[in-house]
Amino acid sequence: MLDLTGTVALVTGASGGIGRGIALRFAEAGSAVAVHYHRGATRAAAVVAEIEASGGAAVALEADLSSDGACQDLVRAVVGWGGRLDTLVNNAGIQPVEPLPGMAVQSWRAVLETNLTSAFSCTQAAAEVMTGGSVIHIASIEAAQPAPGHAHYSSAKAALVMHARAAALEYGARGIRVNTVSPGLIDRPGLADDWPEGVERWRRAAPLARLGTPTDVANACLFLASPLATWVTGHNLVVDGGVASHPSW
Repeated sequence: MLDLTGTVALVTGASGGIGRGIALRFAEAGSAVAVHYHRGATRAAAVVAEIEASGGAAVALEADLSSDGACQDLVRAVVGWGGRLDTLVNNAGIQPVEPLPGMAVQSWRAVLETNLTSAFSCTQAAAEVMTGGSVIHIASIEAAQPAPGHAHYSSAKAALVMHARAAALEYGARGIRVNTVSPGLIDRPGLADDWPEGVERWRRAAPLARLGTPTDVANACLFLASPLATWVTGHNLVVDGGVASHPSW
């Protein structure tokens, strides 16, 4: 039921971190994967090489998703390469830290353009070529519980959750399912050294007592793209090790 052989997936922001984990997991399940990147050409090429070394099919495609028409061009490139598009994972995003008082409007717009508008544009473009299939937005638990310095980021992620519900409503007649995955704190190399107090607070708060991994997020995406989720749409799947159940008082 998790075999995606014969399908084609586009993962935006797939040159590293969570996006890389999603691309690798979809390739492992048999999907041909379009690895989108903006500036990480070398990292994207490494993801493609890793997939191909395991016998999978992948291609790296560059696009600035904030540019007019870029999402449409990207989707056309994917279909030109793979012949179809079955799954879109809107993972591209940025996460700057900037206090709300004094936040420049340019900073606000940059975060919303990258994290929210790109998903809107890519979803719209993908839906025009998809025959059924799955669209998955990578949101965040900050969509429901903001962190200091993340007013723009949290707002964008909250809007992603609502966009998925709205898109599920309007694209359902075409057989296209739209959902979000909201990760908690995902580990990366050096995180414990860069933010030791935050990592320790997270471990204490999470019932499963660990940080998440890109594979944890990728597995949730794989489920939503698979035949196991053919009646799941408009849903926000929280992947946080249970931290949202921790009392906040």
